[in-house]
Amino acid sequence: MGQTENGISAEEISQAQQVWGDGIVAIGKEYTDKGDYTKIAENHIDTLYAFEDGIVLFKPTKAADKQFRLTKEAALSYFVSGNDNYPEDGGFALHPWTKVRFENAGTLIQGNYALAMGNYFFTQVNGEEVKVEYTFGYLKGPDGKLKINLHHSSLPFSAG
Repeated sequence: MGQTENGISAEEISQAQQVWGDGIVAIGKEYTDKGDYTKIAENHIDTLYAFEDGIVLFKPTKAADKQFRLTKEAALSYFVSGNDNYPEDGGFALHPWTKVRFENAGTLIQGNYALAMGNYFFTQVNGEEVKVEYTFGYLKGPDGKLKINLHHSSLPFSAG
């Protein structure tokens, strides 16, 4: 499916997902290398999330007490921790993930807005993957770039 005029293509969603995954890996690498990982995380959020356009519906995987993160400050805390308003945050992106891959169960594209849902897999240093379920909503800005305004992520249900 190619790009439509002013619309979002499946390829653009795939590219945005690759950039998102690479960004998570880069944050963890910068942390491991004792660099300015917070700056990398801020850039990740500024580049890929639509906070400048208003509210972003962000429900991260490992948040229980304050599980809905509707501001840039709250999202940054989830990724790198260090914010006293969110003491449960351990810095999800600080884990040294080596790769993130997406498997879309499906996408819905309507003009300059799209939804993607499926599993994404975070590869640990030992090669093991952690499977997480996600739904992302993407807006296409006037610059032609996709930004996330919905991010819901959760661990798969486990009976028992």
